[in-house]
Amino acid sequence: MRIGIVCYPTYGGSGVVATELGRWLAHRGHEVHLMSYARPFRFATPPERNLHFHRVELMDYSVFPSPSYTLSLAVKIMELTQALGLEVIHVHYAVPHAVSAYLARQMHAPRNVALVTTLHGTDITLVGRHPALAPAVRFAIEQSDVVTAVSGWLRTETIAQLGIRNAIEVIPNFVDAEVFRPRPPWCPMGRLIEKNEKVLLHISNFRPVKRVTDVVRAFAIVREKVPSRLMLVGDGPERDTAEELARALGVIEQVVFAGKHASVECFYAVADAFLFPSQSESFGLAALEALSCEVPVIGYDTGGLPELVRQGETGFLAPVGDVDALAARTLDVLQDGERARAMGRRAREIVLAEYLPEQIVPRYEAVYQKALRAAAAAV
Repeated sequence: MRIGIVCYPTYGGSGVVATELGRWLAHRGHEVHLMSYARPFRFATPPERNLHFHRVELMDYSVFPSPSYTLSLAVKIMELTQALGLEVIHVHYAVPHAVSAYLARQMHAPRNVALVTTLHGTDITLVGRHPALAPAVRFAIEQSDVVTAVSGWLRTETIAQLGIRNAIEVIPNFVDAEVFRPRPPWCPMGRLIEKNEKVLLHISNFRPVKRVTDVVRAFAIVREKVPSRLMLVGDGPERDTAEELARALGVIEQVVFAGKHASVECFYAVADAFLFPSQSESFGLAALEALSCEVPVIGYDTGGLPELVRQGETGFLAPVGDVDALAARTLDVLQDGERARAMGRRAREIVLAEYLPEQIVPRYEAVYQKALRAAAAAV
C-alpha cells in the first residue's frame, strides 16, 4: 500500500509511535510518506528505504493569530495524495490532523482515499474537550473510515466526552525489543553514577500532566534511605520548576537533567526503577520501553496505565498525587533486589508476548484494508 502518516514532530509518544509504525510498515514493503511541519525527532537520518518525509510549509501572515497549520497540512495531504497516489491517510493525534485530513479528502477527486484516525490521549482528554474545538474534533473523527485508540480507557473516555458514534478499535502501542532490551555490558550513562547508587529514571515531555515535581519529591524521600540518583530525561514547561524543587529539597547534586535524547535505551539500561506518576496517561509508551528493558515501573493508578503495568507483578501503581506511596513502592523495588529482578523478567515476558511490532503492525495493516473497503463503499 501507499500510506501517508501525519504526526507531530515533537518529543512525545504519539510522534514516536507514528514514526516507528512508518518504519515497520516500510520494512514490510509498503511505501510510507510521513508528513509534519518538522522532521520527527525519531525519524531516521538518512531515511530508510520506502520511508519518506515531507515538510508542511506554514504560512506566517500577520492577519492570522498563529501559522495556518490546519489548512497548510490539508493542502499538503491533498497534493501528496494526488501526486503519489496515496491510498490511506493515517493521522495520529486528532487535533487538528483529523480535520486537515477530512478537508484534504473533500478537496481531492476522486475521494476514495481511506482515512484512519488514531487517538493518543490529550488530543481527547485535554485539547479535544475544549468547547472551542470539541464539535470540530467530533465531526472529523466521525468522518474517519476507521478510528483506533491506544487503550481501552481512552476508547471509553472518547465516547463519554465526545459522544463518538463510530466503533473505536483498541490497538496498543508497541516496542522494538531488540533496541529496548535488558542491560548491555556497558553503557555511557554509567559514568554519571557513583558506585553503589541505585538509579531512578523518568522520561517525558515535562508537561504539567506528567507531574515531574512528584518524581523529585519521591526521590528526595527515597534518597534518605537508599543511596540513589535521579535521571530526568526530556524537556518542557516543568523543567525549571523541577530544578528549583530539587534545589529546595537539597537533592540537586543527585539529580541529572539529561535533556532531550532521540535514543533513550541507554538510560533504561542503567535504571533500577522507572517513575511515571502522570496525572492522566492514556497508554504510557515510556513505561512500555522500561518494561521491555526489565525495569519495574512505579506510577499512578490512572488512565490506561493499569492496562500496561500489572500491580505487584511488573511494577506498582499508587493513588494519584500520593507521593509518599509512590516513594514507598519505589523503596519496595530498590530494597528487594530479587523481587525487582523477578518483576523485570516478568515484564519482558509480557512485552515479548503482547507488544512487539510483529504483533501490532499487522493489526494496523488490517485496519487499512478495512478503511479502504469503507472508503470505496462510500464513493
